[in-house]
Amino acid sequence: MQIAVVGPGGIGSAFAFQLSEAGHDVTVIARGARLEQLRHAGAIVTVDGERAGVDVSDELDTTTHWDLVLVTVLASQVDVLLPALSASPAKSVMFMFNTFRPLDRLRDAVGPQRFAFGFPGIAAGLHDGRLSSTILRRGQLTTVTDRFWAKVFTDAGIPATVHPDMQSWLRSHAAAAVPIMIAGSTALRRGTGISRAEAVRLARAMKEGLALVRHLGNSITPAPIAMVSHSPAPMLAVLLWILTRLDAFTRTIAVAPADEPRTLIDEMTSTCPGRTPALLAVRP
Repeated sequence: MQIAVVGPGGIGSAFAFQLSEAGHDVTVIARGARLEQLRHAGAIVTVDGERAGVDVSDELDTTTHWDLVLVTVLASQVDVLLPALSASPAKSVMFMFNTFRPLDRLRDAVGPQRFAFGFPGIAAGLHDGRLSSTILRRGQLTTVTDRFWAKVFTDAGIPATVHPDMQSWLRSHAAAAVPIMIAGSTALRRGTGISRAEAVRLARAMKEGLALVRHLGNSITPAPIAMVSHSPAPMLAVLLWILTRLDAFTRTIAVAPADEPRTLIDEMTSTCPGRTPALLAVRP
C-alpha cells in the first residue's frame, strides 16, 4: 500500500520504519533539519544502524491516491495541514497525537468516511536523526478507531487495538497523563523526585481533569484510567511521589514533547473555562 507519514519525529519515524519493513511504499513528509537528514539517508535509520528505505518530500502530494495519510505532528501544528489533507484524494486520513479538543473539525476537514484517529503505544525519540523506539506489546497498545488499520499496524509489528469512542479515550488519557508528565519532567530536570506537596497538587489536578471529562459527557476509559478516577487523591499523590523516584519512569517521560502538558492544560481550559483551577496551578 501507498502510505504517507506527515511529521516524521520519533513516533512518525517509528511507524514509517515498521510499515516500510513490512513492505509498504512509505513516503515521509518533513521540514527543516529533519527533511535534510532524511534526504541524505534516503531511509529511516535507527540508533543500531538498521535502515528502512522511504521516499522523502517537503509537502504532501495532493494528486496521489494514498491508501493512508498518517498525521503524527503535534496538535498545535495540525491546522495548517488541513487544507492539503482536505484536497488529498487519500482513501484514509488518520490523525495521531495527544489532544483534548473536540475531533469534529478534523473529521469535517477530511470527511467522515475517510477520518480516523489513533494514539501510539510507542515510546520513541530521535538522536542525531537516528530513531530510538520501544513498541509496547502489552498494556497501552496503539489504539485506533479503524479495525482495518489496526490489523495493518499489527501485521507491521505495532500491536494495535480498536476503541469505539476515541474522543473519550483521548480526553481520559490527557487528564491522567498531564500530571504524570509534569511529575516526570520535574524529577528529570532536578535529578530527584518531586516533593510531597507537589505530589498532592498534581493529584488534585488529575482528579480535576478526570471530573472535567465526565462533565463534558465523556466516559472515563479505558478501564485502568477508570480505576484511577475512583482512587482518592492522597493515594494518587503517594503513587506520583514514588514514580518520580524510579529511573525507568523518568526515562520514559523524557521522550514526551516538553510543551505537551502546557498545551493540553490550555485545551482543557478553553474547552470549559473556569473549571480548571487545579490544572492551571500546576501548568508549566
